Amino acid sequence: MTSARPATWRDRPMAQGIPWPDLEAYEAALETLRSSPPLVVPLELRALKTQLAAAARGEAFLLQGGDCAEEFIRIRPDHIQDTLKVLLQMAVVLTYGSARPVIKVGRIAGQYAKPRSSLTEVIDGVEMSSYRGDAVNRPEPIAEARRPDPQRLLNAYQKAAQTLNLIRALTKGGFASIERVHAWNREFVIDSPVGESYAELERQIHGALGFMRACGVDTSRLPAFQQVDFYTSHEALILGYEDALVRQDPETGGWYACSGHLLWIGDRTRQLDGAHVEFFSKLDNPVAMKVGPTMKPNELNRLIDKLNPKNEYGRLTLITRFGADKIVRHMPRLVRAVTRAGQRVLWCCDPMHGNTFKSESGHKTRHFHHILAEIKRFFDVHRAEKTVPGGLHFELTGGDVTECLGGGQEIEDWNLAERYLTACDPRLNAQQALEVAFLVAEALKVR
Repeated sequence: MTSARPATWRDRPMAQGIPWPDLEAYEAALETLRSSPPLVVPLELRALKTQLAAAARGEAFLLQGGDCAEEFIRIRPDHIQDTLKVLLQMAVVLTYGSARPVIKVGRIAGQYAKPRSSLTEVIDGVEMSSYRGDAVNRPEPIAEARRPDPQRLLNAYQKAAQTLNLIRALTKGGFASIERVHAWNREFVIDSPVGESYAELERQIHGALGFMRACGVDTSRLPAFQQVDFYTSHEALILGYEDALVRQDPETGGWYACSGHLLWIGDRTRQLDGAHVEFFSKLDNPVAMKVGPTMKPNELNRLIDKLNPKNEYGRLTLITRFGADKIVRHMPRLVRAVTRAGQRVLWCCDPMHGNTFKSESGHKTRHFHHILAEIKRFFDVHRAEKTVPGGLHFELTGGDVTECLGGGQEIEDWNLAERYLTACDPRLNAQQALEVAFLVAEALKVR
């Protein structure tokens, strides 16, 4: 089944566009991608859409997390495995706390491009292109490294394919076994400086598994306890790359961007008449959009109508990013406007981006208690408005980094320089991420 491929986005203004200096090489790279296999297939995208619809109705919960910006040099089996491990640990804790399925989505296998407030920067008196992520240029502060290189788009595709291959092997090959993940959580409780605070919840999970075994349930023989569905996500910033991986579903005739499972439109590229919104309005993917404090209620309603014209559950996820000090002032009016219009969306909280600041040592960082405060206020707003808090979105890593202040490890400003490894924004480390999961699980149990 074939039909005209939607390409109306090309006629719209594009925010955050990349000034490729060699257009011939750029077009050649896109042509190679057009003839390459898709990274994901429409069947997977339809399955995710169904699960997100359940989360929007309050029947499931979305957990989305991973690196701020993936670096090619760090795409190694151990790094991928560590990130997957901490997300699986968090998911088990949240599943028990919420008593509902948790949809597991990684910011992985595609988060290779970043928006920037300025296309250029001056370093040592030399003006050069800003670092836009490994899919575009290199981070070294020299002009040649910052020159956008279309060959890196092909590298991004190859790295994504390699990452997806390992993730699929791990999630279907025993790595995600409930007993294995539960043992990891038990290790965290023992080793954590605030482990006793989580010991009771861990004991309850252990007791629930023991009860199942006593009832004759052999979890080692049940696929639901041995493997998981795991999806990938990234910001769909470079539309040429995304468009080159659009494929038509032979079953439905619909068009899908097949570079990842859950692609999102950023806060800097969500213009109603812009190319990014137009691109996704013509596709059948589940899609997400960042919503910040500058969003107006009427603007949000119009964007939702554009991106979800059939008003389907599961089609559109709104990822809020206000900051702990702004969420109560801005979010309620947006939630009310969406509710009054009867628009069906999934609300997800990103408690990271609105809480970024520069510490006295000069490091870009976030404080653990600000992150928790925004999460709490996100749930409070939804309770007051009688709407569904459907998910959480984190920048995190499975590594033992020191990029965010606070948490059980009590990371202070002077600790940041010890293992500050991010290519862009600060991430929760594995222990901080799991601390968040235990605390949110307790809140979900109360609700």
